[in-house]
Amino acid sequence: MPPIRTPLAMEQLVKNSDIMLAVLIVAVIMMMIIPLPTIILNLLLAVNITLSMLVLLTVVYLDKAIDFSVFPSLLLVSTLFRLSLNISSTRLILLEGRAGVEGVITAFGDFVVGGSYIVGIVIYLALVMIQLIVIVRGSTRVAEVAARFTLDAMPGKQMAIDADLNSGSITREEADRRRTEIRREADFYGAMDGAAKFISGDVTAGIVLTVINILGGFAIGMWQRGETFQESLQTYTLLTIGDGMVAQIPSLLQSVSMGLIVTRAASVDNLGKDLTNQLTMNSRAMGITSGTLLFLGLATPLPAFPFLVASFVTGVLSVASAESKQKKEAALKKEEEQKKKGATKGPEDVTALLAVEAMELEIGYGLIPLVDREQGGELLDRIANIRRRSAIDLGIVVPPIRIRDNMQLKANDYVIKIRGVTVGAFAVHADRYLAMAPARVKEPIAGETVNEPSFNMPSVWIYEKDRERAESAGYTVVDATTVIATHLTEIIKRHSADLLTRQETQKILDHVKETAPALVDETVREAQLGGIQKVLQMLLREGISVRDMVTILETLADKSKALPDPLQRTEAVRTALSRTICESLKEPDGSIHVVTLAPDLEARLHQNIVFRPDAANVNLPPRELQDAIESFRAELKKLIDEGFPPIVLASPRIRPAVWDLLAPFVHNLKVISFNEVTRGIVLKTRGSVRMPAPAPVG
Repeated sequence: MPPIRTPLAMEQLVKNSDIMLAVLIVAVIMMMIIPLPTIILNLLLAVNITLSMLVLLTVVYLDKAIDFSVFPSLLLVSTLFRLSLNISSTRLILLEGRAGVEGVITAFGDFVVGGSYIVGIVIYLALVMIQLIVIVRGSTRVAEVAARFTLDAMPGKQMAIDADLNSGSITREEADRRRTEIRREADFYGAMDGAAKFISGDVTAGIVLTVINILGGFAIGMWQRGETFQESLQTYTLLTIGDGMVAQIPSLLQSVSMGLIVTRAASVDNLGKDLTNQLTMNSRAMGITSGTLLFLGLATPLPAFPFLVASFVTGVLSVASAESKQKKEAALKKEEEQKKKGATKGPEDVTALLAVEAMELEIGYGLIPLVDREQGGELLDRIANIRRRSAIDLGIVVPPIRIRDNMQLKANDYVIKIRGVTVGAFAVHADRYLAMAPARVKEPIAGETVNEPSFNMPSVWIYEKDRERAESAGYTVVDATTVIATHLTEIIKRHSADLLTRQETQKILDHVKETAPALVDETVREAQLGGIQKVLQMLLREGISVRDMVTILETLADKSKALPDPLQRTEAVRTALSRTICESLKEPDGSIHVVTLAPDLEARLHQNIVFRPDAANVNLPPRELQDAIESFRAELKKLIDEGFPPIVLASPRIRPAVWDLLAPFVHNLKVISFNEVTRGIVLKTRGSVRMPAPAPVG
């Protein structure tokens, strides 16, 4: 006979398990309708006992309750199966008497209860009471409490995961895995709360069927078969008790399984290991137990042998536990000594200290409530939104922002760092509001005056009682969390080019490669990874979103051979992104308000530009440069005062040089060329900068 290929058989079984389950459920339902032969009934009763034992032992060896997530559904199916068997056996008992259930049921009636229906009734009632009053009621209560506590704890667990994700402690994949596990745990305990009712209903149904069997048996035995009262009582009561025992023992096993699985909330290992470790961890308790048992065996009329044996066993375990604890403590002490020796003899491993965080937010101890959700802190959620908004607006994924409390800072201070270098700092008051005064606001308000960190606007720290008055006067009033979040957002915008490393560029390319692999391969081949990074950095430096990577890569693939310098490539990409640029700058009416260059100034700059591979600089005398810058600032200030962003329109050749000249002096400056203005855009000139008059000589 050829050998059975067990792995293949198991594989086929698993593959077709859904079909088999559907067939089994239909078969269980049909059992309630179709009479079963005695041999099939005996086989199914054995299967019922086997299934219950398998479930119990599976629960015993579980490490976590959620690992057996199918248990509630299995409980329902097995309960239905057991009730179907009860109905089938009831049918055979009433129709055929002892001959119909010869086998498992009669064996339980004759052997397990000794053939005495009185003993059988007592044992059966004892089993039912133990199961219904003790195990099922306790398990049901534990399941209810576990379901309620699990659901109540879900928001806190979800927020903790979000906090770890925002701080960079875990990856997005790990966060998704943890969220899924939390949802599965909540679903499991919610299902267990309902599944517990199946067991209590099963026990109740078993009692009802037992009464039906006995009463129906009396009626059939005495009226249809002509048996005496004693014969009917002996026959049908014994068969009914046997049937009830066959049904209640598997039900009891499943009740115990349910009790075990819902009470294993804090377990970290399987039940056997947990019991062994926790019962034997205190040698003193076991020693006292051993002494007490010894006293009971020797000094009381109780039988000496069992108590002496129990005393001996617990005494041995007490000694073994004490020795094991001493060995563990000695090993731990030795390990600590070796660590100390290693720390004094060998050089300190400082490799981990070489790592520099991409972005950090250090806060004083007074600002800790702003990041603590339990105290109502919203900063972590704001940071998550900032990273999402940056991905949409800039087209890059901002690295996780590490938040640390720094005891060297003052209580209300915070510092923003990029790669270990401070790029922003400010002091906020968690219990106050910052009232920012636009230029049109004239009414003063009492408070600590400062310039807010993001836009350098004159501002005042006010208390809650003055908030409504400040808003009525035209001030923009924000809380401390908003101040920090806005500052972070502006820092990210200004330094987005510094955050875009080669590794981050590769991640962006990998994302695009999922949908445009040929484009990415060609562009990397023509422009190289470093060249692509340089172009993206130059775009980000001027506040141009790189989200449309396909257009950027298409342009680089076409122009990289003809345009070797990053500056030339960037200008070509800007032209390709002209729609995106105009869309971000235009007003609701489709216009862009600009400051232009007079022809004399344009010609002067054109003649004195020095081009480098990645920049263009104006080479004019310092005094002339300063006068030109002041003229630009004066015209742009008028534009800003009218409520428009600072935008300069220049010819394509001098555009990069004008931005490089003015960017350090004008916040959020945009310089566009004529090539970048698309159809449908109306340019409105709000001012023109002329060549400054030469300074008088003498």
